[in-house]
Amino acid sequence: MASKVTAAEVNAFYDSVFQGRGEQERVLEVRENYARVRQPVDKGNIRPGGYINGPTQMAIADSAAYIAVFTRIGITPMALTSNLNINFMRPCIGEAVVAEAQVLKLGKTLAVISVDIRAEGSDKLSSHAVVNYSIPAEAAS
Repeated sequence: MASKVTAAEVNAFYDSVFQGRGEQERVLEVRENYARVRQPVDKGNIRPGGYINGPTQMAIADSAAYIAVFTRIGITPMALTSNLNINFMRPCIGEAVVAEAQVLKLGKTLAVISVDIRAEGSDKLSSHAVVNYSIPAEAAS
């Protein structure tokens, strides 16, 4: 089965729906059950020590999970986060953060997604999240 969305379609959706957020994440790659997303960072995303802060890592985990769900059900604006659990494993230091999301399970009303987060260019995980998305009834049918 192929992805139900392209990176260009998701980027266009984000550009139209999430306006006014400053520089936002860009979808780098999608395929069925998978999304890779990049978020540039600026001084507003950096905590003391030069680390990319936790809220930035949580936000990209949530966004990457949302997009990974789209690869299965198409762009569904009302798919909503129902849970996000994140473990911070090491400092995330860099000019951008990259998240790779993998749909583990997609049911009629709930999706479970695993997300690995790294500083761009690093092969070491900075954090790992498990995100649950509530799937709206109209998308489940």
